[in-house]
Amino acid sequence: MVANKKTGVAISSVLAAVFLTGTKLVIGLLTGSLGILSEAAHSGLDLLAAVMTWWAVTVSERPADKDHPYGHEKIENISALFETLLLLLTCVWIIYEAVQRLLFKTAHVDVNAWSYGVVIVAIVVDFSRSRALSRVAKATRSAALEADAVHFSSDIYSSLVVLAGLVATQLGYPQADAVAALGVSLLVIWISLRLGQKAVRALTDRVAEGHVERAEQAALSIPGVKRAYDVRVREAGAKHFVDLKVAVDRTASLTVAHEVTEAVEKALKGTFKDADVLVHAEPDERQPKGLMEEILVLGEKAGAKPHGMEIHQTDGGLEVEMHLEWPPAMPLS
Repeated sequence: MVANKKTGVAISSVLAAVFLTGTKLVIGLLTGSLGILSEAAHSGLDLLAAVMTWWAVTVSERPADKDHPYGHEKIENISALFETLLLLLTCVWIIYEAVQRLLFKTAHVDVNAWSYGVVIVAIVVDFSRSRALSRVAKATRSAALEADAVHFSSDIYSSLVVLAGLVATQLGYPQADAVAALGVSLLVIWISLRLGQKAVRALTDRVAEGHVERAEQAALSIPGVKRAYDVRVREAGAKHFVDLKVAVDRTASLTVAHEVTEAVEKALKGTFKDADVLVHAEPDERQPKGLMEEILVLGEKAGAKPHGMEIHQTDGGLEVEMHLEWPPAMPLS
C-alpha cells in the first residue's frame, strides 16, 4: 500500500514536470524571456530528478537480500543528492547567462499574455504537486519524495520572481528579467545546499540531533534496565537502524534478560517509525560481584530466591535492596 502510494505520486510528478518543461520552453523561446527559459531549464532538470525519484522509490521498496542485508532505502538519499547536483548545475548556467545580459549584451523580451499565462499555470501546478508530494513524503518518510516536494515548492517562489521580472520589464526595465533569473538561481542554490547537506548526512551515517537521547530514554523507561549505553542510531531512507546495550541485574535469569530486551525493542520501535532494532543485554558492572553471590547462597540455604538486587554505597556502609521469592509453606519469621 505504501509502495503504491509512493510510486503513484512519483509518476504524477513526472507527468507534471513534462508538461511544465515543454510549456515553459515553448513560451520562453517565443518571447525571448531569460526568466522563463531559466524556469524551463529548471523544470527540465526537475523532470530528470522526478524520473530519478520514481526509480528510487521503486528500488528502495525492495526487501533486504544477500548483497544488501540492510535493505535498499539509501537509494532514496542518493536520489536526493543527485537532484541537488542537477539543480546546482542549472544555476551555474542561469547565472552565467544573466550576467551576460546585464553587462555584455542586450536581449529583447516580448512580454505578452502567453508569458504571464505560462508562469501562472506553473505556479498552480507546482503548488498542487508540492502539497501532494509533501503529504506522501511525511507519511512514508521518503527522502526522495521530500526532495521532489522541495523542488516543486521552490519552483513556486522562483515563478513568482519571474512574474515580477516580467511586470518590471513591461514597465520599462528590460534588465529586470535577467535580475529575476539571478533571483531564481540564488533561491535554488540555497534550497539545493540544504537538500544536499541532509542527503550527505544520511549517506555518511551522521546521527540526527536528539536521536541518541530519544533511544536512551525509551530504553530506560523499561523496568529492569539499569542503564543504556553504546547507543547507535542511523537512517537509511525512511528506515532507522538502532543498536544499543542495556545493563540488567546481575542476578537476572536468561529468561528475564530476554524479556527486558524484548520490551526495550518494542519501546524503540514505538519511538522510531519503521525501525530495525538490536538490543544486547549485559550484567550491570556497577553491582559488586562477591556480595551478590554470597546473598544468593544465603537465600538458597534459607529456601528463598533473591532477585532484583541493588547494592548502594552509603555513608553508613553498604545498603542492599532485593526481592525474595518465599515458599508459601515457610513461616515468614
